[in-house]
Amino acid sequence: MDDVTEGFIRVNGGNVWFRITGKGPGTPLLLLHGGPGGKSNSRDPLRALGNERPIIQYDQLGCGNSGRPRNTELWTVERYVEELEQVRNALELEEVHILGHSWGTMLLAAYLSKQPQGVKSAIFSGPALQARRWEQDQRNHLKKLPLEQQEAVEKNERLHTTDSPEYQAAMYSFYHRHLCRLDPWPPEVSEELENMNPQIYNFMWGASEFTVTGILKDYDASEWLQELKMPALFTCGRYDEATPQATAYYASLVPEAQFHVFENSSHMPSVEEPEAYMKKIREFLVQQEK
Repeated sequence: MDDVTEGFIRVNGGNVWFRITGKGPGTPLLLLHGGPGGKSNSRDPLRALGNERPIIQYDQLGCGNSGRPRNTELWTVERYVEELEQVRNALELEEVHILGHSWGTMLLAAYLSKQPQGVKSAIFSGPALQARRWEQDQRNHLKKLPLEQQEAVEKNERLHTTDSPEYQAAMYSFYHRHLCRLDPWPPEVSEELENMNPQIYNFMWGASEFTVTGILKDYDASEWLQELKMPALFTCGRYDEATPQATAYYASLVPEAQFHVFENSSHMPSVEEPEAYMKKIREFLVQQEK
């Protein structure tokens, strides 16, 4: 696409990479990628909205094209919140819509709890807003895998051998059901998993989606979601790690929030149903600017 700007922003701890797609007249949309330790998707269908509004992506510190310091003191929710504010300031985003996906919804919720100025709306895509509920939902998903894979997960987590081939095989079987159901996976899904920073993921979350042992284990945004004063949209896939039941619950906590399920998707509707995903997000953004 034309009108693409890339560069780096100095933040506490290093440099983060950003990309701005489009120069449309609407309020910019800032995207917060998943993980922790993930990266931006160069094929994100929302970039096609750049003729309507700037679409801004950035790789969080330690991720993707950004700097990769190895200091675990940098891997905290508080520092990532600070980083988000530094990105906004550097790009002069006085008014902005923000979309978080997966871990990005945790970051978004934590950022909004600081009551920043100029955020016109919030979109929670595949929300992970209670770490313990997320873990329990994945445990429930796990019960639907073949028994030998369930046993492989339990055994290898007990023995701390989660890098074993049988554990990895069980994890990928789970991913094909609840992360992305396309077969074969498109390149961006494999790239995201291959380029994930395992140090950040393990430190903040744990060895896998099934068990949270990292610093996020007590994360819970539910108590103050009802204090959000801006328009909000909560979305998930029918087969999502972020279950429709959990997502609907989070939406119920926010006054007048919208809730939508992508019926043919799991955790990556932007990949599994890109046209429907783009249409829904665009529709919500246009509503806020009438």
